[in-house]
Amino acid sequence: MNRTLKASVLGLAGLGLLTSTALAELSGDLRIISDMSNPAPRAVMESLAAEFGEMHPDLNIELEIVDREAWKTQIRNALSANPPDVINWYAANRMAPYVDAGLFEDITDMWDDGSLPGLDAVRGAMTLNDRQWGVPYTYYQWGVYYREDIFNELGLSEPATFEEEIANCQVILDSGRKCYAIGTKFLWTAGGWFDYLNMRTNGFDHHMQLARGELSWTEDEGVRETFANWRRLIDMGAFIDDHQSYSWQEALTFFTDGEATAYLMGNFAVAPMRDAGLGDDQIDFYQFPIITEGLAQGEDAPTDTFHIPSGAENKEAARAFLQFVTSADVQTRINNGENLGQLPVNANSSVDADEFLEQGFEMLSGNAQGGVAQFFDRDFPAEMASVGMEGLQEFMVFPDNLDDILERLEDARGRIYE
Repeated sequence: MNRTLKASVLGLAGLGLLTSTALAELSGDLRIISDMSNPAPRAVMESLAAEFGEMHPDLNIELEIVDREAWKTQIRNALSANPPDVINWYAANRMAPYVDAGLFEDITDMWDDGSLPGLDAVRGAMTLNDRQWGVPYTYYQWGVYYREDIFNELGLSEPATFEEEIANCQVILDSGRKCYAIGTKFLWTAGGWFDYLNMRTNGFDHHMQLARGELSWTEDEGVRETFANWRRLIDMGAFIDDHQSYSWQEALTFFTDGEATAYLMGNFAVAPMRDAGLGDDQIDFYQFPIITEGLAQGEDAPTDTFHIPSGAENKEAARAFLQFVTSADVQTRINNGENLGQLPVNANSSVDADEFLEQGFEMLSGNAQGGVAQFFDRDFPAEMASVGMEGLQEFMVFPDNLDDILERLEDARGRIYE
């Protein structure tokens, strides 16, 4: 890489990370391939490489930044033909093809020996086969964003349980509004609803077993309970009409216009809510309510990651880099609003003074007992996710088709997980 890059882009220089790994004498070449190709992430990646190089002057860092979408088809070849020392990817089951092929390095020892303090809440996202295969560096929360001004008008408060959620919804419907905006034209938004309803009905472990193909869609009673809970909302008329015709952005208009009062969505939706003219005194956020008491509450928090290829040549430097990028100070800096604008994965970090980032960080940092899911289309294998989300959208439009939908999903499970 160009060693004239300055760490001052992020103000990262001089952090003084006094860990044994950071102070180790590192030398040779450290090759990094990153898919952080958009302008802000690219600046983050370049600055991380520059500062790490300043900390280790005998280490030559070669940074290659590739197109994010292209990387999805290039990664296997890169891992097989001439593997670098560090790469970007995604957490949970999106790691599985490369873990199963022996292309990712097992770094469980780093998670066990205290090298990665503050990451307990996200350990599950990096776990396959009871081992850890990389580190996260940023994520963002999902939850229920709602029109606080309309809740106040109707005398409603944030629900803690599903029964309170349904009671609120009835009041909203009686006022002539819909409870939830959603656009399922591109299917994945229905996946978010299934994730939360299933994690709240059956727990995080059940949800991950389903994602791994270990449970039957037709024979597992928990799955049917999840759809029964979902149908309670559908039968009430809780969701906007014709949602299958809208993208999530198009459906957002129902929320910003006050025709629907809540949106189950990721934190990336806050900016367009604000851009549409809603003030922070009009919108707020709450954690998806409890359905089954006593279950650890898993959360959807899509997570971006760093990994060491098993064929890497400088694994000592690669491990030091992973420790560096997950340290509390670095996590605070790279995730602030001027850079990634997301959440740090280290529970000892801090976040910008933004109420939604603060609420999300508090929720996820305290979620070590539950689990961090990666969203339906990341947790399930790609083909299963496609078939599954088609079925979920169909259920929202034609709930009487449930038996046929579950049969199709079960047939797909038998084929895909062979």
